[in-house]
Amino acid sequence: MKTVLWFLIGVIGGFIAAHFMNKDPRGHDILAEVDARINEFTAIMGDSYREHDARLAEPAKD
Repeated sequence: MKTVLWFLIGVIGGFIAAHFMNKDPRGHDILAEVDARINEFTAIMGDSYREHDARLAEPAKD
């Protein structure tokens, strides 16, 4: 239970830190860059998943 408490404190602390960081113009730029990289990563993962799913849906070649 102690581990869960520390995890929640860390998550809440991270949200508070990100909130204050977003108020500063430099922090806002950093968070925007991180968000862009995350979006790029998720787009690549989504494309890979759809490509793999399409290959699995093709009929087997004998």
